[in-house]
Amino acid sequence: MAMNRKMYELTYILTSVLSNEQIAEVVARVNEMIEGAGGTIIEVDEWGTRKLAYPVDKKRNGYYVNLYFEGPGTLIPRIERALTIDDNVLRSLILAMDKSMVAHYQANKSSKKTAAKAESEEQ
Repeated sequence: MAMNRKMYELTYILTSVLSNEQIAEVVARVNEMIEGAGGTIIEVDEWGTRKLAYPVDKKRNGYYVNLYFEGPGTLIPRIERALTIDDNVLRSLILAMDKSMVAHYQANKSSKKTAAKAESEEQ
């Protein structure tokens, strides 16, 4: 019996006091956790350091990471638990993407590819 796989969007904010190497380690650890539990990483988008809307744990800046992946629903509680107990993660949010969100993601991704292709042809 095949396991039901859905597409998810995970956004998490790391404390901005981490070095670039430490940030890369945390991002790699999250990716390995997802893949090790049967998930498939689709895209990792590191937004970088940005100002928070309000202070979190007396910090005003955070390093944002947005991640798209597919996996079974049983994976979500494991990820949430691991991100909750990690002191380097200020906040995290996992969204299960419905059909309209997946269609919007795919359309946005294809429009970015088209724009990049047109830009490379101009040069």
